[in-house]
Amino acid sequence: MKNKREEQHIINELLASRLAIIIWGSLVYVSVIVLQFYREPLILSSLGFTGLFVVHGWLHWNSYRFTNKYFWYYFSAQGALIYLCSILMPDGYQAVLIGLLPVLIAQSLGFSYNILRVSFVFLISIILFFDSALTLGTMEDLILFLPIFVLMLIIVLAYAILFFQQVHERLRIQSFLRDLKEAHNKVEELTLSNERQRMARDLHDTLAQGVAGLIMRLEAADAYMVQGQTSRVHEIIKQSMVQARITLAEARFAIDNLRAKSSSEINFKEAIQNEVQHFKDATGIIVFIHLTLKKRLSRTLMEHSQHIVKECLTNIAKHAKADKVWVSLSDQHGKLLMEVRDNGIGFNTDALGTKVGHYGLLGIQERIRLIGGEMKIHSDSEGTSIKVETALIEGD
Repeated sequence: MKNKREEQHIINELLASRLAIIIWGSLVYVSVIVLQFYREPLILSSLGFTGLFVVHGWLHWNSYRFTNKYFWYYFSAQGALIYLCSILMPDGYQAVLIGLLPVLIAQSLGFSYNILRVSFVFLISIILFFDSALTLGTMEDLILFLPIFVLMLIIVLAYAILFFQQVHERLRIQSFLRDLKEAHNKVEELTLSNERQRMARDLHDTLAQGVAGLIMRLEAADAYMVQGQTSRVHEIIKQSMVQARITLAEARFAIDNLRAKSSSEINFKEAIQNEVQHFKDATGIIVFIHLTLKKRLSRTLMEHSQHIVKECLTNIAKHAKADKVWVSLSDQHGKLLMEVRDNGIGFNTDALGTKVGHYGLLGIQERIRLIGGEMKIHSDSEGTSIKVETALIEGD
């Protein structure tokens, strides 16, 4: 019911349909008045005809207000008005019947898709035509005007069918646009949600972890200070200074990343090189970097890959006690391959996630899961190697 009312509203809101009703009704009215006054002027009948015609036009204009519930009332009233108009203008009835009945039948097509209802309106209109024609005219008049009526009926029905097809197409397009708008709003909501999650991960991976590490080191330094182990305190302070520089560099990077590089502006190689340079500036560790990337990556893959490399370097600075690091990224056979290796002291991979200091690797695992990749870790007394393999998702 709601869709039908909406459709009728759209039909009447269309400028073409309103103009067609006004122009056609005006032509019929003028034709009837001219024919009647040409043969026999009837002032009172003309006034009555004018009043009935205005009511008829008003009903046409506001037809969308009459839902299927009032179908029979509407078309009964319109049929009665047309019949009375023809009776009041005996010398212009032909114009009334030929001009208004085909429009009434055509309107029933748009008002109801029930074939029985349309057939009934058609049948009643034909009866009105023959009754009025035989009441006001002769059989010769009927034979003369019947072909004109049939021709007019065919033309109006053809126009109505094409018109309502256009209306249905417009309704379908508007429905698609509404669905598209809802989908767009949903995507915006999901995008905002994902952006908040990304910002939370960035802040956790930079400030939260960095500051937590500094607090732990300073607490340890305080404990050693109480015990009088100044050499150990000095060592922890040096490590804390390195950690503070790394945290500062990561915080600056996170802020720059949130500031605004669109996907078209992100240069992945440059971002990795900057990450390595920040690491070298903060730690003084030698880094060998090898990048062989031929294809442009999607923004999501670039961001997660960059954070994976950054977290690997951060873990090396915190725990590895290495003096050399190797960073390698390449795309081969539809895969993105990443490897970060050092010559540090290594760690026990079986204890991953159970000891303090391994939460960075858990963050790496979470990012790898988000991009559908796999991670392999090898660590011994000669160093640690982290290899990541994920599907290559190309960007625009």
